[in-house]
Amino acid sequence: MMLPIMVEQHPSSERLEALGVFDWPIWCCEVSAFIWSYEQREVCYLLEGKVVVTPEDGAPIELVAGDLVVFPAGMNCQWEIATAVRKHYRLG
Repeated sequence: MMLPIMVEQHPSSERLEALGVFDWPIWCCEVSAFIWSYEQREVCYLLEGKVVVTPEDGAPIELVAGDLVVFPAGMNCQWEIATAVRKHYRLG
């Protein structure tokens, strides 16, 4: 069984700083829908936007600005971006 998507809502600024989130690259995407496969683990922090991610073998999860999210390696999912997304991300 695939590891779940882990979501931490509104982590403290100390936690974000400890992770080095604001030094990570930024990815942006307009309103759209697409299939995505995570070849490696990804940790991201949403700065803007709203998206529903539906894992191949799981229930949809809504992500919004202020969420710190961990996507497991090997996961296939559908992204449905309702409001343009801007996020910091780290692979591996």
